[in-house]
Amino acid sequence: MGESDEASGRVIVRTAAAADADVIARVHMDSRAGTMPYLPPQVRTHGEVARWVREIVLEECRVWVAERDGGAVVGYAALDGDMLDALYLRPEARRQGIGTLLLDEVRRHSPGGLSLHVFQQNTEARAFYARHGFTVLDTNDGERNMEKLPDMTLRWTP
Repeated sequence: MGESDEASGRVIVRTAAAADADVIARVHMDSRAGTMPYLPPQVRTHGEVARWVREIVLEECRVWVAERDGGAVVGYAALDGDMLDALYLRPEARRQGIGTLLLDEVRRHSPGGLSLHVFQQNTEARAFYARHGFTVLDTNDGERNMEKLPDMTLRWTP
């Protein structure tokens, strides 16, 4: 498990449990609302997103959470095979090394490499992944995502 000793408190990365579904949903929703203003407005309720996390994400993916001392979950990552399905942080938890901790944990479980999709407009995420050795495999006009926004596939190979 990864650890970080930021001034704001120690952060550990641990395997997510079913009890984390509500807080993972909140992280997911807050991150998208706070850092991706180009996304269409959220139409799903917190309860609907929590149900998706509980019934789909936690069932079909390997999921980790980043947790500060005291138990506050500040981020999560979900791995589906060799596809990084999600890596989200609370907006106030960004730029503290927490995304790197989560990505490092996912990469430890991806010895053959790792792919992901990112919105082309998400320049901060694209820069984050580029710093961590990901390269662009393809671009897409948005037909493959529910937001219908242009995206790209990135790949990291060890």
